[in-house]
Amino acid sequence: MASLKHDHTHHEHRGADLVAAAETALTEAGEQWTGMRQSVFEELARHERPASAYDIADNLSRARGKRVAPNSVYRILDLFVTNNLALRVESANAFLANSHPGCAHDCIFLVCDECGEATHIDHDGVSREVRGVASAAGFRTRRPVIEVRGLCAACAG
Repeated sequence: MASLKHDHTHHEHRGADLVAAAETALTEAGEQWTGMRQSVFEELARHERPASAYDIADNLSRARGKRVAPNSVYRILDLFVTNNLALRVESANAFLANSHPGCAHDCIFLVCDECGEATHIDHDGVSREVRGVASAAGFRTRRPVIEVRGLCAACAG
């Protein structure tokens, strides 16, 4: 997952540091960090491109030697999204590990229709504007979903 613009600061985590940061963020939110949740997060973090719950369940099933149900993975992924450990690419019904767990902000995704890459952009100004427009219409937002579909630079070139 590429990240382009940040108009706020945060620490980008990778590898074991990312898993530890996710565990800390989830437990600080009052949730348990179970073995299954850790397995799902580690599998999600392994993917460079958005992964579906089915992809994650299939890979975990192979690794564990027993079936992992996609609906169990969906529940865990939804918990991760709620607690800012994962980001959901709505148009692809897929997920990415949040490289800065616990950092609450809205994301903009540039989703390539050719290769499936989802470039994550943090732009709080755009997000504030979208929330402001919704608020002016009397709408109380939970989370703006901003996705731009098209071709990434590699596929367009």
